[in-house]
Amino acid sequence: MTQPQRVAVLGTGIMGKPMATNLIRAGHDVSVWNRDRAKAQPLAAEGASLADSPAQAVEGRAAVVVMLSSGPVCDEVLFGPGGAAHAMAPGALLIVMASIGRSEATGLAKRSEALGLRWLDAPVSGGEKGAREASLSIMAGGKADDFTAALELLAAMGHPVHIGPAGSGALAKLVNQLTVASTIAAVSEALVLAEAGGADPARVREALLGGFAYSRILEQHGERMLTRNFAPGGPAKHQLKDTRAAREVATELGLDLPLLALTDGLFADLVEAGGADLDHSALYLEMRRRNRLPIGDHLDGG
Repeated sequence: MTQPQRVAVLGTGIMGKPMATNLIRAGHDVSVWNRDRAKAQPLAAEGASLADSPAQAVEGRAAVVVMLSSGPVCDEVLFGPGGAAHAMAPGALLIVMASIGRSEATGLAKRSEALGLRWLDAPVSGGEKGAREASLSIMAGGKADDFTAALELLAAMGHPVHIGPAGSGALAKLVNQLTVASTIAAVSEALVLAEAGGADPARVREALLGGFAYSRILEQHGERMLTRNFAPGGPAKHQLKDTRAAREVATELGLDLPLLALTDGLFADLVEAGGADLDHSALYLEMRRRNRLPIGDHLDGG
């Protein structure tokens, strides 16, 4: 690292907390804010300074990392009453790493630039494990020189790639989420089919891991499905938000993407059945529910 930077992190939940931790451990001076202060408190022991408001957190900071739950929440925290963007110094770098829609990203970028701020939409993939291990895939949209300015910070959290102009990082994340969601659906169906046909689904998964069907979804989420470990790394409600956003972009572009529509419907059914706060791998339960197989007490209908 060339020189420590003064950075703020807004949002210290499942993903934001380990990301902030890695920034601190890389030697940066980090201030943090979270709506629920208790979720930010453990970062004080790592060396972070805790702020009472988003505006206080960003004051005097050269860069601000935003890891909040949605586009509307980012809008509120950045540009609402007492919003953080208005407290940032002109020329500061605003890096929104939350999963937001493409149009949300381009809209926030324009408003940021009007305040003299530099902008990157830089959503991530890799889940809580990737956040802890600083191995996240980071998809950045914005100007090339702003990406270069942010590179050391981003590299402390994972593997950044500059996709293109503002909004293209958000679009790349939607492409990622479509791929993840549809693969979760395929793995869920495969394990249900294996069990219903009389095969041991755990042995089937083990065999598939050595062949062409291997994927990280089969490896990590397949294990979650078999062990019924649905503690949220990526909650199903957030996966649904992303598939909905991807469908909106597809509609804007005049595309017919039937697999996206089907997968979005499956996650909508999971959320409606009571699985909103379960990990998105809990789509396996929805596949079992619709086939009248036991699902335990994970869902309201269980």
